[in-house]
Amino acid sequence: MVDDESRPVVEAIGIAKRFGPTVALAEGNLTVLPGETHALVGRNGAGKSTLVGVLTGLLKPDAGEVRFAGRPAPPLGDRVAWRQHVACVYQKPSVVGELSVAENLFLDRQPRGRFGLLSRSRLRRTATDLLESWAVPVDPDTPARELTVEQRQLVEIAGALSHGARFVILDEPTAQLEARAIARLFDRLTDLQRQGVTFLFISHHLPEIYEICQRVTVFRDARHIVTAPVAEMNHAKLVEAMIGDARGLVQVGQDRPSVPASAEPVLTLDAVGVPGFTGPIDLTVRQGEIVGVTGSAASGKRQLAEAVVGLRPRTGRVRVADAAVKPASVPAALRAGIGYLPADRNADGFVPGLSVAENATMTVADRLGPAFMVLPRQRDARGRKAIADLEVHTAGPHQPVGELSGGNAQKVVMARALARDPRVLVLVHPTVGVDVRSKESLLGVVDAETRRGRGALLVSDELDDLRVCDRVVVMVAGRVVAEHPRGWDEATLVAEIEGIGEKDV
Repeated sequence: MVDDESRPVVEAIGIAKRFGPTVALAEGNLTVLPGETHALVGRNGAGKSTLVGVLTGLLKPDAGEVRFAGRPAPPLGDRVAWRQHVACVYQKPSVVGELSVAENLFLDRQPRGRFGLLSRSRLRRTATDLLESWAVPVDPDTPARELTVEQRQLVEIAGALSHGARFVILDEPTAQLEARAIARLFDRLTDLQRQGVTFLFISHHLPEIYEICQRVTVFRDARHIVTAPVAEMNHAKLVEAMIGDARGLVQVGQDRPSVPASAEPVLTLDAVGVPGFTGPIDLTVRQGEIVGVTGSAASGKRQLAEAVVGLRPRTGRVRVADAAVKPASVPAALRAGIGYLPADRNADGFVPGLSVAENATMTVADRLGPAFMVLPRQRDARGRKAIADLEVHTAGPHQPVGELSGGNAQKVVMARALARDPRVLVLVHPTVGVDVRSKESLLGVVDAETRRGRGALLVSDELDDLRVCDRVVVMVAGRVVAEHPRGWDEATLVAEIEGIGEKDV
């Protein structure tokens, strides 16, 4: 007789799922072995999210079955039983910010004292024991809203393990982490593996697959393509399995013409500071130029971008061409000719219940009809043009953006940034959490738009994003410490981002 410890932790066998006419999964197969970290990769729309929904009991498959340790999965309505088998830590937080860590850990099963009343002392003691048992260094009394992304993920993992699950799905866990935090997270995952925890690791950042995973499964076009040991899948093979040919990320903009020093400035920062984060910083973006800004999560790069577009107060002066931009005013930034793509598309980039056309035209609603009226015909025409220009894969301008894959949703956010025909684009992490082809497409848009005479300030710590830039400045602790022209050395840039051997420019 085969014992549970030698059986696969989870098996998805022949999973099929449709949403109306859309085939979300046709041949979804996955086998995860005990104690491994197993990668699940594929382009946006490959079927990964649908499979996760089935594996966690949130979606009922039209065909196929899920088995845990060789036994059929529980009925969909039995959430307690599902939590004993599997948990998922999503890219978007699932903690309640106004509650403490302890309250979040036992949100639906608070310890009770005499007369069945909530016992805060038992709650804190039980939470402390749980956090200590899984070596999560977080005070149980801390409000969840004060947790870092790294801490929040560890708390969610601990909470999942407290239900009895020893299989945890990690959905893009590193997307919002800087390098040091990623290293710490990987150390914790390795420790948890030694304690018998199994992980399904979903990431678009392929180097992480080789660092942390033992086996990898690739989905493409809603189907299982291959499962193999990571050691047997080099980068070319992995990309070929994901996209159907051996071509990796095209080096977008590799033939970009050099921008002359005499080119007109389209964005100028004079002694710009963001209280508590950056400054003073001087920076110029010329017509036709892409200037990259990089640094760790604590460098202040994102706060600087948000100040430029009016989302934060600032000191100093920001000018678009020769016109000064009023501080802390998003409308003023839009009128001046700044287009903005925010760091978190889910929180700040789009309204999921609104259509592609409505999201793409939010910044030009005043131009879609007489007397500030929005004429649906004009809105939809602009939506169709954005779909064609940015190659958005959608059923049409009326489809809600919340139904699109991450890469296509990001293209809609890019369309909104371009809608007012801006002089300069401010782009923050423009390719975070999107697949290889979407990344290539989005960077191609930036390249093409700047060749037409716009400027771009591209804020990112993704090296693929930075390679399209004409020059890159590095920020550490709120100030610029280095600047590099195209062709920078990767090791040098990464060392500067981490604050190793920094020097003032």
